[in-house]
Amino acid sequence: MNSSRFETDDDLMRLALGLAEQGRGSVEPNPMVGCVIVRDDQVIGQGYHQRFGGPHAEVHALRDAGDARGATAYVTLEPCCHHGKTPPCSDALIAAGISRVVVAMADPFERVDGGGLAQLQRAGIETRVGVLEQQARELNAPYLKRLKTGRPFTIAKWAMTVDGRIATSTGQSQWISNEASRADVHALRGRVDAIAVGMGTVMADDPMLTARPAGVRTATRVVFCANRLPTTRSRLIQSATEVPVLLIVSPRIGSSDVAELEQLGASVYRCTSSNLVQMIHQTLDFLGGQGMTNVMIEGGGKLMASFLTADAIDQYEVYIGAKVFGGHRALGPVAGEGFASVAEAAALRLVSLQRLGDNDVKLVYRNTPRGRFDAPDVSQ
Repeated sequence: MNSSRFETDDDLMRLALGLAEQGRGSVEPNPMVGCVIVRDDQVIGQGYHQRFGGPHAEVHALRDAGDARGATAYVTLEPCCHHGKTPPCSDALIAAGISRVVVAMADPFERVDGGGLAQLQRAGIETRVGVLEQQARELNAPYLKRLKTGRPFTIAKWAMTVDGRIATSTGQSQWISNEASRADVHALRGRVDAIAVGMGTVMADDPMLTARPAGVRTATRVVFCANRLPTTRSRLIQSATEVPVLLIVSPRIGSSDVAELEQLGASVYRCTSSNLVQMIHQTLDFLGGQGMTNVMIEGGGKLMASFLTADAIDQYEVYIGAKVFGGHRALGPVAGEGFASVAEAAALRLVSLQRLGDNDVKLVYRNTPRGRFDAPDVSQ
């Protein structure tokens, strides 16, 4: 409960959006939602959707408020009006005697899609929709993409030097970033459904790809295997019974080749094409069908280039360490042929800039092409 005064609907919706953010990683594949209850210009209740399958934001806020008769509810997403894992939030708001509901955006989920607002209006509750809608869409871009395309939201992550290198000319890469940056990466790993790498990374680094310490989610380790497979001695395979490993294999790899790895606990998804770009498209469809909302791409350069070619990167999280490697043979984060002209290059939109530790910087960008999912343009 909070006794602070707020001047406008925007102020109160901004508070609700901040609450919603606290559910990141815990509520997917559901959306992040926050709710604030206000009466006589005073906040009397706050809540957010805390975990998948648990009470929704409106229920938490109503419980916090106690008596909410005649109050206004500020909700970042249209209240649900169907019985799922929890009862309808629209029913809860009506029963509580809420007199006005302000919503950031309608919920395009087919079992809601305007029905929650219509139910509130039939009950005589005043409604307003579209307050800070762009920010709400930005927050739930992964949820919106999965609803529209069936595919998860993809996050490309890398650490590089100030001059854009991910390793020295001799291949050394540890450590480009500082401890604060590496801790942030582990926190990101602990919020996503899957972490994808190529066989080049597996062969070079023998990674575990786990969050340390463990996060709210345990990501499936996804390995693209167009021409070769991890060995039985790799740390991924050795830990496959403890943390899921999914091998994405091309037609070039026979069933007998993966049999031993499956016996050691690895799962296999077989693509119909050996072209890495086509394998990516098929894999994203498959992962979406498995209920995954966020997938992190950790490299290496060949896989990153293939995701870029496939126009399959939604967000870039780039860590810049305070080092300069130099050298024309030192690797950059994205390999391949690259774009032939500046006009062809992927155009990005800066979302945030953060200082980590004394000298590192984290940049977060969103891809800008329209039509792939319902992403807002908040740069204006």
